[in-house]
Amino acid sequence: MNFDYLEAFMYVVRFKSFHKAADALYLSQPSITARIKGLERELDTQLFARQGRGVTLTAKGKEFIPFAEQLIRTYQQSKQKLQTKTDKRRFTIGSNMITAQYVLPDFLHYFQELEPELEFDVRCGGNEQMLEGVSRNEIDIAFVRQQGRELEKLVIEPFLDNSIVLVVHPEHEFDSTIRYTAHEIAKESIVFFECGGFNWNLVQKIFEAHNVIPSIKHRVGNMEVAKSLIIHRSGIGFLPKLAVKKELDRGELRSVDVSHLMNFNQQIEGVQSLTNPLNASIKRSLIKAAELFEQKVVYQSVI
Repeated sequence: MNFDYLEAFMYVVRFKSFHKAADALYLSQPSITARIKGLERELDTQLFARQGRGVTLTAKGKEFIPFAEQLIRTYQQSKQKLQTKTDKRRFTIGSNMITAQYVLPDFLHYFQELEPELEFDVRCGGNEQMLEGVSRNEIDIAFVRQQGRELEKLVIEPFLDNSIVLVVHPEHEFDSTIRYTAHEIAKESIVFFECGGFNWNLVQKIFEAHNVIPSIKHRVGNMEVAKSLIIHRSGIGFLPKLAVKKELDRGELRSVDVSHLMNFNQQIEGVQSLTNPLNASIKRSLIKAAELFEQKVVYQSVI
């Protein structure tokens, strides 16, 4: 199938206009029209319905979108693979958004120093999207939220501790060595970071189990906003360990032990395919880079 046809199709889908698609591809509108007609002839079906200057997808056109995306992705990957220098190995890392934001910048620095001959690509997205990429052997290893289940044809291993911790301003009256009760914590103004992950429900379960209603001052859907509110003494909050690692290291936040109230242990896990096992050297480097990240080694040579 002609790649130019597929590219023209996806641009028309995106811009909902032959004219705008032509401008974006630096082509004439007749060229775009010819490519779409060529694709429709190959597929023996109509993909677009013309409506004045605009176009809409037909039912068959909508069905074809995921196939077009996959064909374009496969073409680009194969082209990239063939153009890659023979003395370089290429490696694809997938990551959920929290790991991408709070772990990968430092982690990849260490990993690159340990594997200087390695060229790597990074893909970010939702946990399920990353798992799917590993299953299709498009991603060599993905770092995702703890699964709590076995996945067919995938190898899952613990990678980094991302337990939920209670964090407070460094000058908060809570003593880090004292184990406070749920009633004592509930009296504090709480910045509650809302997330769909199962373990966030455990935070609420603490108070439900002790039959107490927490004083939730702020409900926040953004991690950085939640941290900022706590740093500026607007309350205390339960946040994932990796998201507050730098603030804890710099002394901008302080953690308080709540392990006696409930087990908040959760991991960022590394997932790889059984049919695409990691090279032993790369696996050792991934483990070493994770150790360096957890040891707070900040941008210094690890060789």
